[in-house]
Amino acid sequence: MKALVTGASSGIGKDIAIALSDMGYDLILVARRKTKLEQLKKQLPGKTQIIVMDLSSTANCMKLYDKVKKEDIEVVVNNAGFGLFGEFDKTNLDKELDMIDTNIKAVHILTKLFLKDFKEKDSGYILNVASSAGFLSGPLMATYYATKGYVLKLTEAIYEELRRDGSNVYIGALCPGPVDTEFNKVAKVKFSIKPMTSEKVAEYAVDQMLKKKLVIIPGFKTKFVRFAGLIPRKLLLRLNYNVQKKKD
Repeated sequence: MKALVTGASSGIGKDIAIALSDMGYDLILVARRKTKLEQLKKQLPGKTQIIVMDLSSTANCMKLYDKVKKEDIEVVVNNAGFGLFGEFDKTNLDKELDMIDTNIKAVHILTKLFLKDFKEKDSGYILNVASSAGFLSGPLMATYYATKGYVLKLTEAIYEELRRDGSNVYIGALCPGPVDTEFNKVAKVKFSIKPMTSEKVAEYAVDQMLKKKLVIIPGFKTKFVRFAGLIPRKLLLRLNYNVQKKKD
């Protein structure tokens, strides 16, 4: 058994890698930080290959696939991503475009390429890491919320296509709420409610993935976010702005 995990150097990606390794999976870990990947590799009991790569580049996504496509990969976890806090007209455009490339384009490319292979052999798991943000619009984190909405909607649509094909291939979206990871430092935010640990989120995610759950929402309170659509749209935007403002 072999799994590919992107964004594996820290946080949810790292802990999903640990959970899969503990279950007996050999791993291919991808991230930009070589030192972090090497440290993680030393912790893992199974066979582990590390690939240092920036997936904000389309060419690198293609290169990654070409490098590992002959491996007998059973699980793909698209976790690479980051956020950015601030009013939309004041945040850095280059950083936002980099975010779109990482959070959306990399997920899109790798999902499509591996899905074709998995459908051909009629087996495999693809877990796309979205966020509870994917259910909402996010004033003060507009681009990040929009990217996670894309990941969630793309995943749901592919799920239905697979279901109608009678395929044994799984695809699902992990939609955690606040998680205590390096994401907070990169996005320059602090959560107004107590975050879950990435270890608990990862363990729950892997368990639900193997049970073929479409949308995986760790934490009882976070599950209520799915019903946010019942609140009038403009009121919801005001409420979410106030929640976001507390992160500053």
